[in-house]
Amino acid sequence: MALDTELETYKQKLPELSSQEGKYVLIHGEDLVDLFGTYEDALKDGYARFGFTPFLVKQIHAIEPMQFISRISTPCLISHDR
Repeated sequence: MALDTELETYKQKLPELSSQEGKYVLIHGEDLVDLFGTYEDALKDGYARFGFTPFLVKQIHAIEPMQFISRISTPCLISHDR
């Protein structure tokens, strides 16, 4: 799957990155390229270096924040009458 290598690299490097919590890391393949203060700066540098080849920009968190998404939907009734 796309970015599996980069996500695994992030997980492996997280202990040494924990002192930089809140910053953004740019990872390409197994290479930790650089750290940035903003997502936009990291993304801009990623495109400048790697073009449209896959790279990862991720905010450093010692503990990943949980995302809760609630979706309320109304069931769709399908009529089988013809």
